[in-house]
Amino acid sequence: MPKADYPPEIQRLILHLKRLQGVGPRSAERMAVALLTGKSGVAMELARALEAAAQGVVHCQICGFFQSTAATCPLCESPERDQTIVCVVEQPTDVIPLERTGAYHGLYHVLGGRLSPLDNIHPENLRISQLERRLASGTVREIILAVGSDVEGEATAHYLGDMLAHRPTGAAPVTVSRLAQGLPAGGGLDHADDLTLHRALSGRRLV
Repeated sequence: MPKADYPPEIQRLILHLKRLQGVGPRSAERMAVALLTGKSGVAMELARALEAAAQGVVHCQICGFFQSTAATCPLCESPERDQTIVCVVEQPTDVIPLERTGAYHGLYHVLGGRLSPLDNIHPENLRISQLERRLASGTVREIILAVGSDVEGEATAHYLGDMLAHRPTGAAPVTVSRLAQGLPAGGGLDHADDLTLHRALSGRRLV
């Protein structure tokens, strides 16, 4: 006697949901069922929203943050931001918690990851060359390394600190600092609350 199971369409939906970061098999199953048994039209509204986001959102070519294709980057184009400070983060999602602190008013640079040789992620796989090109303009006076404090984050900060310390002769001097007190060891920005990040920004130290 065959066992009861979800139709192929639902199984495919569960499979796709499981590919999302942080979503396990049971969570994917509950989400799929909830979408299909919820209020009429919810699933289709979600599908349209996903399609619109996929087609209408890109990464800014300068800072790497999310940008609507119908507008310019709200961060890079803001005249109210301090153009002499650039905060370097690992992922676009790291920008949001820093913005929520209200303590930072400079620019950002998203690396798109962190160094991890075991995962085959090397300097050339990150947006490090783009950062070097931004520094070549001579406008930036300080770089804040706002990367995680785990092993990969430490390796990334060390590499960037060494790179910035050995810039070409004649290049404009750049102060390099790093988020200090407040961030837990082995943790990233996505696990820190607003007050913790505020203190970390205010108490950053030189590299």
